[in-house]
Amino acid sequence: MQAMCDRIRRARLTAGLSQAQLALAAGVRRSAVAQWEREGGTFPSVQHLACIAIVTQVHFEWLATGRGPGRPEDGVDLPLPDALPVEAARTAQETEILSLLRRMPARKRQVARAIMEMLTE
Repeated sequence: MQAMCDRIRRARLTAGLSQAQLALAAGVRRSAVAQWEREGGTFPSVQHLACIAIVTQVHFEWLATGRGPGRPEDGVDLPLPDALPVEAARTAQETEILSLLRRMPARKRQVARAIMEMLTE
């Protein structure tokens, strides 16, 4: 079974986030994320763990315990991505929107997503 530090790193990388971006979303410093991802480092609080699960879109149970599927849609553990997303492939507008989303609290981010989904129908 993977250690929690490995699951946090895997969830962050699969979501295409840097440590700084995850830290911003969780309301902590980048060094806290680095500690969470370090073997023998500190563990995030339950609140921070829930935030990580929401931001990276993984199951809380998998993140906290290693049990169950990693992502809701595929029902399997998260593979480590082959390559990280290329920031240059985004348009300037997409980068700006993503930056705004990452600065929102988790609840507002969920509302923004719901709005975007309604607009694409």
